[in-house]
Amino acid sequence: MVIVARAQQWGPFAPDPQRHNPLAERPQFAEPGNTAEQAAQQAAAAGDSASAELFGRLAQVPQGIWLTPEEFPAGQVGDHVRGLAEAADEAGDVPVLVVYGIPDRDCTGGFSAGGLAADEYGPWVGEIAEAAGSGDSAVVVLEPDALASAIDCDSRAERVELLADAVDRLRDAGVTTYVDGGHSSWISPADLAPLLEEVGIADVRGFATNVSNFQTDEDEVAYAESLVELLGGDVHYVIDRSRNGNGASGEEWCNPPGRAFGITPGYVDDDTRLDAYLWVKPPGESDGECNGGPAAGTFWPARATELARAADW
Repeated sequence: MVIVARAQQWGPFAPDPQRHNPLAERPQFAEPGNTAEQAAQQAAAAGDSASAELFGRLAQVPQGIWLTPEEFPAGQVGDHVRGLAEAADEAGDVPVLVVYGIPDRDCTGGFSAGGLAADEYGPWVGEIAEAAGSGDSAVVVLEPDALASAIDCDSRAERVELLADAVDRLRDAGVTTYVDGGHSSWISPADLAPLLEEVGIADVRGFATNVSNFQTDEDEVAYAESLVELLGGDVHYVIDRSRNGNGASGEEWCNPPGRAFGITPGYVDDDTRLDAYLWVKPPGESDGECNGGPAAGTFWPARATELARAADW
């Protein structure tokens, strides 16, 4: 029986979720009924076959599944995540979950403002962790922008404490975790590395970069490799390339015009610390009410079409 358990990687013989790359072992999961699929159905009903085809293709590309307390509060988020884990297991895929509920969220941008009270945050993350850990494999990108903005928002001590607790909960539940690490045009590796160390980056898989931003793959790899070196070399990372096909537009981050879808996501097998390229930010969704956009997280058909055409989809 021990030989069988070892061969099947059961129980104590299961691989450590923080020490192996699940994105190399399974395809990434595309959530059924995502916003792009809903837009495709609406376009088809309106007789717009070209948009229906485009949005249908977009819906099939694996993208981050964002969890906010406003949409999935405590007492409900666990059931939602458990359903995602079951669906991903049935498909043989790995879901990429984005945990986004830190107090004073989006304190530098404001378009996604909100989040939980400090004493509510840990239990909410714990509910996510327990549900995600019930599946065969899950990946979490933890709190986009939270650490990179902590200094500007004068919330370093609280953010570090809350994220360290979240890291512990996700690790203990067996969920492969990447703590958000800003991007190459925002904060220096020397300033961010100590914050990542304080929240316990050594206890999880690594960090994520470029979430919801537009920096090129090349710039992000250089930035991430600098962070890896400062963190002692034993961490891994993922990069969001969902909208970086044309690179960034200076410092403009909120629905900047002239951008393009990036190359579709996939794992990386090149003996580096880069585990995978992801589409963490669903590229058809708005950054907020800027440059003509709807509310943050709302599917924006005109911008999705623009990004697709620019990428020669």
